Formats: sequence, C-alpha cells, structure tokens
Amino acid sequence: MELATNQQPAPAKQPASRGLYARIWRWHFYAGMIFMPFLIVLAITGGTYLFKDQIDDAMYHKLYHIPAQETANISPSYQLEAVKKKYPDAALTSYKPSFGKDRTAEIGISGPEGDRTVFVNPYNGAIVGSLDPARTFTQWIRDFHGSLLAGDHSIGDKIIELSASWAIVLIVTGLYLWWPRGTSKIWGVLLPRFRKGRKTTIRDLHAVPMFWLSIVIIMLVITGLPWSGITGKYIDEAATSLNSNYPAGVWGGGGAESAIPTKDIMEVPWAAENLPVPRSSESGVPALPIENVLAIAKQEKIVDGYSVALPQDDKGVYTISVWPKNVYDEATIHMDQYSGKILTSFRFSDYGTMAQMIEIGIALHEGHYFGVANLILCLLACVAIAGSSILGAVMWWRRRPKGAGLGAPTKPVNQKLQRGAALIVIVLAILIPPVGITFLAALIVDWVIVQRISKLRAWLS
Repeated sequence: MELATNQQPAPAKQPASRGLYARIWRWHFYAGMIFMPFLIVLAITGGTYLFKDQIDDAMYHKLYHIPAQETANISPSYQLEAVKKKYPDAALTSYKPSFGKDRTAEIGISGPEGDRTVFVNPYNGAIVGSLDPARTFTQWIRDFHGSLLAGDHSIGDKIIELSASWAIVLIVTGLYLWWPRGTSKIWGVLLPRFRKGRKTTIRDLHAVPMFWLSIVIIMLVITGLPWSGITGKYIDEAATSLNSNYPAGVWGGGGAESAIPTKDIMEVPWAAENLPVPRSSESGVPALPIENVLAIAKQEKIVDGYSVALPQDDKGVYTISVWPKNVYDEATIHMDQYSGKILTSFRFSDYGTMAQMIEIGIALHEGHYFGVANLILCLLACVAIAGSSILGAVMWWRRRPKGAGLGAPTKPVNQKLQRGAALIVIVLAILIPPVGITFLAALIVDWVIVQRISKLRAWLS
C-alpha cells in the first residue's frame, strides 16, 4: 500500500528536506513490499464479511426460512425436546427463538461430532436441518481475516496484527509523500489524472483515493485491534483497569462467581467477554423451563435477536445475550437456573467509558453504526486498500531495475537526519507497539546480517 507523491522531491537547495523525503519513501517502500499481500487479504476478507448476514441468508436460506403461518408456535420446551430426540447423545447448549413468522428457531448442540446448530420449525417442531457453525463460508472468511486460518493466538494472528498496525504507518508516510509541494493543483492531488499517460494514472489511482479514505482506513485498523492477540490484550487490561473492572451495579447479588469468562459459554459483546459467569444456588427444585427464561428476557426488555445459553450442570446459569445492530441495545444477563433471579445484568450503560468507545468502534468496523452509509464507507475503504496495494506493486514492477537489485529508494546519508528518524521510530514504538517491535527487529537484522553480506546489502540498497 505504497502512496506516491504527485510532484518531484524538494529542490536541491533543501537537502535536509529532500533527505527526509527519501528516508520516509524508503520506509514506505519496504513496509509496502512486506505487508502488501496481507493487507490485500485483510481488505478482501473484511469487505466480504461486511455482508455476513446477506451471505448467510442466501447460502442457508432453506435452513433459516420456512413458510409463514398464522398459527401459534409450539412451546420452546417441545422444540428442545424434539432436538434431543433427534440427537440423543448430544447436549443442548443454546436456544435462539424464532423472531419472525418465516424464521426457524436455532438450537445449539454439542455431541460426539462436535458443535452444531439445529434449525427447528417453531410451528410443529420438525427438524429443518443442521450445520456446523465453524464451517460456514462466512466463518471461514472471518477466520482468514483474523488469523489466516491458523487459529486464535497463532502466528497468523500476529501477522495480521502486524500488518494492520503497519497499515497506519503506510497511511501516514503515504500522506507525507502525497502532500503537494509547490503549486497546488486539483488534478493529481485531489482528483486522479487519466490523460497524462499510464504511469501518471496508476500513480494517481494509487494515491488519491487513499487520501480521501485515509481517516476511514485508520479508523478500521484501530477499531479492529481489540480482537488482536497482542494489542487486544493490553486494550482489555487497560479498559478493565481504568474502569475498575465491572461496575458494582452490574451484580444482582446472590450468585457465587466462577472462574469461567462469559465468552467461554457463548458469543457476547466485546465488553462482556471476560465477565465472570456466576453460579446458581442449588435449591432442590427443578430448573426453570425455557419459557420462563424467555418471559424474563421480555420483562428485561432485551431486544429481538438474542440467544440463551443453557446451563450445563447443577451450578450452571441461564445466560441471555444480544449483540444487535444498535450498539446501545447490547445486553448480557446471567440468571439463576432455579429461581430466575438476575445474578448479573450488564448493559451498554454499565460499560466503562473506554469499553463504550470500543463497542462503538466495533460497530463502526462492522459497518452498522450509522446504517448503510457506514457500510458503504467501510466497503470503499476495503476496495481502496486492496486496489492501492496492487497498484503499488504494479508501480514497483514497472520501474524495477532490469539487472540486480530490488529497486528501493536511495538511502540518504545524513547524521542529523538519522537522529530525527530515530526519534520518529521511538514515537511509533510508543504509539503502536507492534510497529516499534518489528522496526527494532528489522534494524537488528540489518546490522547483524544485511550489512555483513555485501551482495545482500547491494540488492536491498
């Protein structure tokens, strides 16, 4: 993702400025060459995942939809029993009601063959079908986007995090290279030129769209970092520390706390992922039927779209959670499975300030905070990242040296400039730790290996 300037470097009478330009161009070039493939992957998978709901609905339409009827639904308990009869060796793990006359109910199970979602006709309890939620197309896209299909907290996760972090550096350095010097012009600065030859057109299409969408792209990167393995951990710790863990008002009381985070029992909003799951108090009475739980959800004004995690042992709880399009309607509730008493109620208003900002950021990242306009901006940003990355590679390919050498911008020699560059690196390391770590690693590799092998040094120069 290598932005290019639209004019020539500063004149010869300003060697320091020209040297800084060359230094930044060199950083931009190498970062673009290294991270370009991963940024293209992030852009394509991210742009695709924006349409998760539409894709799932199209691919699994027969599972999600049934003919609408005017008759009443059968009881949720009967629906659960129908699934239990169909899969006697599986444990029932979750229940999601039908929220439309033409929609199936969704029941999660865990058995010898792994986890599955079973779709049930709520009018008669018939099993419509099932699927493995971990093997859907959109889940594959999500895993590719987050970890290159290498699993959570893997090397793939680290590569994606580094690539996203370096995207910020590429944007900032690219804007410096793009910044108009001399006479300001609209064409080539604010609008691409299409009649100045192929080289100019490619350069402008590489740079101009990135200028217009730079803020959106930086927003996408920053709001995606809470899910990352390194930065995400520090963000979570900072949010917890600054907001004194979870507010006292979250707890309803009466339930012993377990060591299990809520994310281990169901998918919940980011802010609630590490919320400890309380324990039910054994009372010697049967557990509440699912109908009572749904009634409590209605009483608590939980918006449609929620799911219920079912208790898995005598101390387990019912957990109701919803992650809706409207971030302000997020809710996670734990209740005693015997009495129905609310043990934990965690809403958007209970989040600390930092957690609220992160949840709003996630909604922006997923393209649904302010409707269709949000979705379109995110899609345009993904197209710009992929397109600019490809065009950056094309620019390098067209100007690469025919003989030996990578064709990198010339390395400036200026001790004052070197100290200034070192200061920039230190600032980047503080603001974006993954960038600072990899920058330091690159300097060590350069000093220990590259500078000691003349052919390698010449090729990279």
